[in-house]
Amino acid sequence: MNREVPAFLSRRGITGSRLNRRLYISRWYYLMMVPGLLYYLLFHYLPMGGLLIAFQDYNLMEGIWGSAWVGFNNFIVLFESPDFWVILRNTLVISLYRILFTMTPDIILALLLNEVRIRWFKQMVQSITYGPFFLSWVIIYGLVFAFLAPEAGLISSWYRDMGWGTLNLMTDKDWFRPILIITDVWKSTGYGSIIYLAAIASINPELYEAAVADGAGRWRQLWHITLPGIRNVIILLLILRIGHIMDAGFEQVYIFLNARVYETGDIIDTWVYRRGIEQLDFSVAAAVGFFKSAIGLTLVLGANYIAKRTNGSGIW
Repeated sequence: MNREVPAFLSRRGITGSRLNRRLYISRWYYLMMVPGLLYYLLFHYLPMGGLLIAFQDYNLMEGIWGSAWVGFNNFIVLFESPDFWVILRNTLVISLYRILFTMTPDIILALLLNEVRIRWFKQMVQSITYGPFFLSWVIIYGLVFAFLAPEAGLISSWYRDMGWGTLNLMTDKDWFRPILIITDVWKSTGYGSIIYLAAIASINPELYEAAVADGAGRWRQLWHITLPGIRNVIILLLILRIGHIMDAGFEQVYIFLNARVYETGDIIDTWVYRRGIEQLDFSVAAAVGFFKSAIGLTLVLGANYIAKRTNGSGIW
């Protein structure tokens, strides 16, 4: 790239300050940033103005500026709802299950793939494990339904033919969460291991050579070099997941949800969908979104503070 500065930006020029010189030299880099900045401005920052309706009795015809202000009444409606504590508990439990049971398989798979020395076998395993990530939850629900449908499912029919009775796992509230977690692990584990594999690849190979020279086996290398080498990545992803703990996966839950499993499967997002889209109660739905964002921000700040105090590393 030509880094010559034109005369009008020279020291003798009118605008020849050091800042302007740097901006001009890096002008193409800043130009490439414009699409990304516009995306976040238009689709992430400007829509935040819609949070105003959380404090209004929003009327679709009158708009934001014509609707009446009601203060915190929408939040009171939310907290006094008989379903609030049920959906809050379900959201937190399912989110914690996701953090616990989906992060661990990602790390284990990455560690196992890192130990594979047969290149074609490693590529085959990666292709097989990455594949489910690109399937939509509708397709995955169809696969699960084909196996677990109460009357015609493959497993349900086999269970009935063996004389063990009927098997209704998809309408059993005790099995709803395990089915969610199992399908989520199957779908996302391969793709989730990519970040950890990249982190492992960045570890200095001289550390392994020194460990071998000292007589360390593969297990010792894994425990004392590989895991500490990806510790910061694990902490980073854990903090990000904690920040989204109020998002229990709307798309998956909504598709798998049915009336018989509301007690253990109904989450905040599905409740908001019914309240905001089906009943057109946008104000309460916006209040729930505001509440979720506040909780998420608090958890991210707290988790980052604890991580920095204990391990010396965090997001910032």
